[in-house]
Amino acid sequence: MDATLIESAQRGDRQAFSALLERHYDFVHAVAWRWSGNLADAEDIAQDVCVKLGQAIRSFRGTSRFRTWLYTLTLNAARDHQRKVSRERRNAGSFAADPAFAAVDAANDNTEQAEALWAAVRCLPEKQCDAVLLVYAEGLNHAAAADVMGCSEATVSWHVHEARKRLKILLGRETV
Repeated sequence: MDATLIESAQRGDRQAFSALLERHYDFVHAVAWRWSGNLADAEDIAQDVCVKLGQAIRSFRGTSRFRTWLYTLTLNAARDHQRKVSRERRNAGSFAADPAFAAVDAANDNTEQAEALWAAVRCLPEKQCDAVLLVYAEGLNHAAAADVMGCSEATVSWHVHEARKRLKILLGRETV
């Protein structure tokens, strides 16, 4: 079904493009939310992906699965959004007020612990954050995560390993 919609959308069929968007919008929004951790940002990212998809659909060649390609498009939009937000914060001088960089002080409640963990994950270096989110939040195996990230499976494993070490420090479970 996707293949037919993609081919039609690539030829300029607006109804096919609309159907393709409708079919994958929830997926894009969910990925954007997991990467940003903020509903408003996730909506902005998802909208950016919709615009970028309209511009990029003709470049989809089918060398990977559409969903893998869409992951990549969404991750790039999320990164762009995060860079934009960081730039705006830096320019406004409010970097210190960013809750993502505040000390993690989670109570015993599992929801708070989970929120603290994902906030800490979003503080990791970009590649480590991507690897952890793809493997643990998206449920991809290391090979699938490697396809999305455009690297080897071993590189994904290394990023996950390094992320675990940093998270222990960020969450105060180990000293430097």
